Amino acid sequence: MSAFHAGETAIQQRAGFGEQVTSVGQRFIRDAMPAQHQQFFAQLPFALLGVLDAQGYPRAGVLAGAPGFLSAPDEHRLDMLSGAVVGEGVAEGLRPGAPFGLLGIEAHTRRRNRLNGWVTPLDDGRLRFEVAQSFGNCPKYIHPRRAEWAPLADAAPQVVHGWDAAARRIVAEADTFFIASAHPDAAHASAPTHGVDVSHRGGEPGFVRIDGATLRVPDYPGNRFFNTLGNLALNPRAGLLFIDFAARELLQLRGRVRLEWLPPQDEAPTRPGRVLHVAIEEAVRTHGALPLKWLAP
Repeated sequence: MSAFHAGETAIQQRAGFGEQVTSVGQRFIRDAMPAQHQQFFAQLPFALLGVLDAQGYPRAGVLAGAPGFLSAPDEHRLDMLSGAVVGEGVAEGLRPGAPFGLLGIEAHTRRRNRLNGWVTPLDDGRLRFEVAQSFGNCPKYIHPRRAEWAPLADAAPQVVHGWDAAARRIVAEADTFFIASAHPDAAHASAPTHGVDVSHRGGEPGFVRIDGATLRVPDYPGNRFFNTLGNLALNPRAGLLFIDFAARELLQLRGRVRLEWLPPQDEAPTRPGRVLHVAIEEAVRTHGALPLKWLAP
């Protein structure tokens, strides 16, 4: 069985990589976590989560807890033993059998690993993530900052809806964001490749440009798997997550993505080959809910 679905393969071929990436994917995308990935998730104070919300849109949020809140009982399962699910509409997407995408990232060491699969709640209320795909990602474009578990004093989170000046500031100053995408059959699929994905995007502050209610995001060269772009080629709906690391505030955006291909330039191999145009349909800021703080590495 191929490690990629038709959308991913189409993007790989148009980008000029074709069979080369297919061969690499067969070796590196596994149906189980290697031991180093099991250990990696167990040492994290947070991970990024992608799910489908009640309207079927991909939505990105955060799982957070003291290191050890994620634990792998074996290579096929990752359990959330404690901690918090942060982000509007995310907890509702953790239904039995629901698809998920999980990204573990340790920015100060520039490590990141991905999981895709299905949710299996346990009898005691804990969450179990059944692994369908497990693979590592390259360390490109990761800005080093160290995350620590830092529980907040009991207070009601403040939630603000709207694409307002505060939301635009977070995007304009960002050097990092996360994007959730999904195969169009994700809600009912059993194929490992037809699920939900969440991935990292990074660049210099200001790399995301704002044009009214549309974002312009360069697609820099990466691991050539094109998991996000492959999903978007078949299903343009996406959920973006920005974090104001100083204010410990989340900004979730929901919208539709159009992919623009740029003319090739042989003399500029690191130039973005594509641009994502994200038409924003919803913006939600959440303050006072993120039990994490970020320090200099």
